[in-house]
Amino acid sequence: MRQPGPHPEAQPLYRALADRLAREIERGEIAPGAALPPERVLAETHGLSRVTVRKALDRLSRAGLVEQRRGAGTFVTRQRLRPTARLTSFSEDVAARGMVAGSRVVSSGTGIATPDEVLGLGLTPGHPVTRITRLRTADGQPLAVEASTVLPEALPDPGAVGTSLYAAMAAHGLRPVRAVQRLTAVAVDAALAALLDVAPGAPGLLVTRVGYAAGDRAVEFTRSTFRGDRWDFVTEMS
Repeated sequence: MRQPGPHPEAQPLYRALADRLAREIERGEIAPGAALPPERVLAETHGLSRVTVRKALDRLSRAGLVEQRRGAGTFVTRQRLRPTARLTSFSEDVAARGMVAGSRVVSSGTGIATPDEVLGLGLTPGHPVTRITRLRTADGQPLAVEASTVLPEALPDPGAVGTSLYAAMAAHGLRPVRAVQRLTAVAVDAALAALLDVAPGAPGLLVTRVGYAAGDRAVEFTRSTFRGDRWDFVTEMS
Protein backbone atom coordinates (compact mmCIF):
# COMPACT_ATOMS: atom_id res chain seq x y z
CA MET A 1 0.00 0.00 0.00
CA ARG A 2 1.30 3.43 -0.91
CA GLN A 3 2.18 5.55 2.09
CA PRO A 4 0.68 9.05 2.23
CA GLY A 5 3.12 11.87 1.56
CA PRO A 6 3.79 14.81 3.87
CA HIS A 7 0.83 17.07 4.55
CA PRO A 8 1.03 19.97 2.05
CA GLU A 9 0.33 22.51 4.80
CA ALA A 10 3.14 21.32 7.10
CA GLN A 11 5.70 24.07 7.57
CA PRO A 12 9.22 23.40 8.84
CA LEU A 13 10.28 25.42 11.89
CA TYR A 14 13.12 27.14 10.02
CA ARG A 15 10.72 28.32 7.32
CA ALA A 16 8.31 29.72 9.92
CA LEU A 17 11.16 31.68 11.51
CA ALA A 18 12.41 32.89 8.12
CA ASP A 19 8.92 34.07 7.16
CA ARG A 20 8.54 35.90 10.48
CA LEU A 21 11.88 37.69 10.07
CA ALA A 22 11.06 38.48 6.44
CA ARG A 23 7.83 40.19 7.50
CA GLU A 24 9.71 42.26 10.07
CA ILE A 25 12.20 43.32 7.41
CA GLU A 26 9.44 44.16 4.92
CA ARG A 27 7.63 46.30 7.52
CA GLY A 28 10.84 48.14 8.33
CA GLU A 29 10.96 46.84 11.89
CA ILE A 30 14.54 45.79 11.12
CA ALA A 31 16.20 48.63 9.22
CA PRO A 32 18.31 48.17 6.06
CA GLY A 33 21.92 47.61 7.05
CA ALA A 34 21.00 46.61 10.62
CA ALA A 35 22.46 43.47 12.15
CA LEU A 36 20.16 40.62 13.12
CA PRO A 37 20.60 39.16 16.61
CA PRO A 38 23.27 36.42 16.83
CA GLU A 39 22.20 32.83 16.14
CA ARG A 40 22.40 32.01 19.86
CA VAL A 41 20.05 34.86 20.77
CA LEU A 42 17.57 33.99 18.03
CA ALA A 43 17.60 30.36 19.13
CA GLU A 44 16.92 31.27 22.77
CA THR A 45 14.27 33.88 21.89
CA HIS A 46 12.26 31.54 19.65
CA GLY A 47 12.93 28.27 21.49
CA LEU A 48 14.71 26.71 18.51
CA SER A 49 17.99 24.95 17.90
CA ARG A 50 20.88 26.87 16.39
CA VAL A 51 20.78 24.50 13.39
CA THR A 52 17.17 25.55 12.74
CA VAL A 53 18.09 29.24 13.06
CA ARG A 54 21.02 28.76 10.69
CA LYS A 55 18.72 27.21 8.06
CA ALA A 56 16.28 30.11 8.44
CA LEU A 57 19.05 32.66 7.91
CA ASP A 58 20.28 30.74 4.89
CA ARG A 59 16.76 30.92 3.41
CA LEU A 60 16.69 34.70 3.94
CA SER A 61 20.12 34.98 2.34
CA ARG A 62 18.94 33.02 -0.72
CA ALA A 63 16.01 35.43 -1.01
CA GLY A 64 18.39 38.40 -0.98
CA LEU A 65 16.94 39.84 2.23
CA VAL A 66 20.10 39.49 4.32
CA GLU A 67 23.86 39.24 3.91
CA GLN A 68 25.85 36.77 5.96
CA ARG A 69 29.35 38.14 6.62
CA ARG A 70 31.86 35.67 7.93
CA GLY A 71 33.02 36.64 11.41
CA ALA A 72 30.72 39.68 11.56
CA GLY A 73 27.13 38.39 11.59
CA THR A 74 23.99 38.66 9.48
CA PHE A 75 22.82 42.04 8.14
CA VAL A 76 19.70 43.25 6.34
CA THR A 77 20.61 44.20 2.77
CA ARG A 78 20.73 47.94 2.16
CA GLN A 79 19.38 47.98 -1.41
CA ARG A 80 16.15 46.20 -2.17
CA LEU A 81 15.08 45.24 -5.69
CA ARG A 82 11.41 45.74 -6.38
CA PRO A 83 9.48 43.98 -9.13
CA THR A 84 9.19 46.13 -12.24
CA ALA A 85 8.01 43.63 -14.83
CA ARG A 86 5.92 40.51 -15.27
CA LEU A 87 7.60 37.25 -14.35
CA THR A 88 8.52 35.47 -17.58
CA SER A 89 9.85 32.07 -18.52
CA PHE A 90 13.06 31.37 -20.44
CA SER A 91 11.02 30.79 -23.61
CA GLU A 92 9.29 34.15 -23.24
CA ASP A 93 12.60 35.92 -22.55
CA VAL A 94 14.18 34.48 -25.68
CA ALA A 95 11.13 35.31 -27.82
CA ALA A 96 11.22 38.89 -26.52
CA ARG A 97 14.74 39.19 -27.95
CA GLY A 98 13.58 38.09 -31.38
CA MET A 99 14.94 34.55 -31.19
CA VAL A 100 13.36 31.12 -31.23
CA ALA A 101 13.64 29.14 -28.00
CA GLY A 102 14.30 25.43 -28.01
CA SER A 103 15.23 22.72 -25.56
CA ARG A 104 16.50 19.17 -25.25
CA VAL A 105 15.82 17.05 -22.20
CA VAL A 106 19.07 15.89 -20.58
CA SER A 107 17.42 14.01 -17.71
CA SER A 108 14.07 13.85 -15.95
CA GLY A 109 12.23 11.90 -13.30
CA THR A 110 10.83 11.95 -9.78
CA GLY A 111 12.46 11.37 -6.42
CA ILE A 112 12.94 12.59 -2.87
CA ALA A 113 14.07 16.18 -2.27
CA THR A 114 17.78 16.69 -1.62
CA PRO A 115 18.90 18.97 1.24
CA ASP A 116 19.36 21.87 -1.22
CA GLU A 117 15.88 21.32 -2.65
CA VAL A 118 14.39 21.08 0.84
CA LEU A 119 15.89 24.48 1.65
CA GLY A 120 15.02 26.06 -1.68
CA LEU A 121 11.38 24.99 -1.64
CA GLY A 122 10.79 25.06 2.11
CA LEU A 123 9.88 21.38 2.26
CA THR A 124 10.04 18.78 4.97
CA PRO A 125 12.73 16.07 4.51
CA GLY A 126 11.47 13.14 2.49
CA HIS A 127 9.08 15.20 0.37
CA PRO A 128 8.68 13.95 -3.24
CA VAL A 129 9.67 16.22 -6.13
CA THR A 130 9.72 16.20 -9.92
CA ARG A 131 12.99 17.04 -11.71
CA ILE A 132 13.83 17.96 -15.26
CA THR A 133 17.17 19.13 -16.66
CA ARG A 134 17.21 20.65 -20.14
CA LEU A 135 19.68 22.16 -22.55
CA ARG A 136 18.11 25.46 -23.57
CA THR A 137 18.83 26.96 -26.97
CA ALA A 138 18.24 30.23 -28.82
CA ASP A 139 18.02 30.02 -32.61
CA GLY A 140 19.42 26.52 -32.33
CA GLN A 141 22.56 27.56 -30.42
CA PRO A 142 23.23 26.23 -26.89
CA LEU A 143 22.63 28.91 -24.31
CA ALA A 144 21.97 27.39 -20.88
CA VAL A 145 21.59 24.19 -18.91
CA GLU A 146 18.48 24.48 -16.76
CA ALA A 147 17.96 22.08 -13.84
CA SER A 148 14.46 22.47 -12.38
CA THR A 149 12.92 20.89 -9.31
CA VAL A 150 9.15 21.27 -9.04
CA LEU A 151 6.47 20.18 -6.59
CA PRO A 152 4.71 17.08 -7.97
CA GLU A 153 1.33 18.83 -7.71
CA ALA A 154 2.62 21.41 -10.20
CA LEU A 155 4.23 18.86 -12.53
CA PRO A 156 3.25 15.22 -11.95
CA ASP A 157 4.88 14.09 -15.20
CA PRO A 158 8.10 15.73 -16.46
CA GLY A 159 7.31 14.29 -19.88
CA ALA A 160 4.49 16.84 -20.16
CA VAL A 161 6.99 19.71 -20.51
CA GLY A 162 7.28 20.99 -24.06
CA THR A 163 9.17 24.20 -24.79
CA SER A 164 7.99 25.93 -21.60
CA LEU A 165 8.06 24.54 -18.07
CA TYR A 166 5.77 27.36 -16.90
CA ALA A 167 3.15 26.42 -19.50
CA ALA A 168 3.11 22.87 -18.17
CA MET A 169 2.79 24.15 -14.59
CA ALA A 170 0.00 26.52 -15.62
CA ALA A 171 -2.03 23.50 -16.74
CA HIS A 172 -2.15 22.46 -13.07
CA GLY A 173 -2.92 25.97 -11.83
CA LEU A 174 0.49 26.42 -10.23
CA ARG A 175 2.44 28.66 -12.58
CA PRO A 176 4.78 30.92 -10.56
CA VAL A 177 3.52 34.49 -10.23
CA ARG A 178 6.69 35.87 -8.65
CA ALA A 179 10.25 34.68 -8.17
CA VAL A 180 13.44 35.48 -6.32
CA GLN A 181 16.62 35.12 -8.36
CA ARG A 182 20.28 35.18 -7.47
CA LEU A 183 23.01 35.63 -10.10
CA THR A 184 26.50 34.29 -9.50
CA ALA A 185 29.56 34.32 -11.78
CA VAL A 186 30.93 30.79 -12.20
CA ALA A 187 33.48 28.82 -14.16
CA VAL A 188 31.64 26.19 -16.23
CA ASP A 189 32.58 22.66 -15.21
CA ALA A 190 33.47 19.92 -17.69
CA ALA A 191 30.04 18.25 -17.76
CA LEU A 192 28.19 21.51 -18.42
CA ALA A 193 30.87 22.69 -20.85
CA ALA A 194 30.24 19.66 -23.07
CA LEU A 195 26.54 20.52 -23.26
CA LEU A 196 27.10 24.26 -23.79
CA ASP A 197 29.86 23.76 -26.39
CA VAL A 198 32.44 25.79 -24.47
CA ALA A 199 35.82 24.97 -22.96
CA PRO A 200 35.85 23.76 -19.33
CA GLY A 201 36.43 26.74 -17.07
CA ALA A 202 34.76 29.19 -19.47
CA PRO A 203 32.86 32.05 -17.76
CA GLY A 204 29.21 31.44 -17.04
CA LEU A 205 26.29 32.87 -15.08
CA LEU A 206 24.53 30.70 -12.53
CA VAL A 207 20.96 31.85 -11.93
CA THR A 208 19.21 30.30 -8.93
CA ARG A 209 15.48 30.93 -8.97
CA VAL A 210 12.74 30.11 -6.51
CA GLY A 211 9.31 30.55 -8.07
CA TYR A 212 6.20 31.19 -5.98
CA ALA A 213 2.62 30.44 -7.00
CA ALA A 214 -0.43 32.34 -5.78
CA GLY A 215 -0.63 32.19 -2.00
CA ASP A 216 3.16 32.64 -1.82
CA ARG A 217 3.83 28.93 -2.04
CA ALA A 218 7.26 27.94 -3.37
CA VAL A 219 6.68 25.56 -6.28
CA GLU A 220 9.84 25.79 -8.42
CA PHE A 221 13.57 25.66 -7.63
CA THR A 222 15.68 26.12 -10.76
CA ARG A 223 19.44 26.42 -11.26
CA SER A 224 20.38 27.62 -14.74
CA THR A 225 23.96 27.90 -15.97
CA PHE A 226 24.20 30.34 -18.91
CA ARG A 227 27.03 30.86 -21.35
CA GLY A 228 28.62 34.12 -20.29
CA ASP A 229 29.37 35.12 -23.89
CA ARG A 230 25.80 34.79 -25.18
CA TRP A 231 23.45 36.13 -22.54
CA ASP A 232 23.03 39.06 -20.20
CA PHE A 233 20.41 40.20 -17.70
CA VAL A 234 18.75 43.60 -17.64
CA THR A 235 16.91 44.86 -14.54
CA GLU A 236 14.98 48.11 -14.36
CA MET A 237 15.40 49.86 -11.01
CA SER A 238 13.92 53.03 -9.59
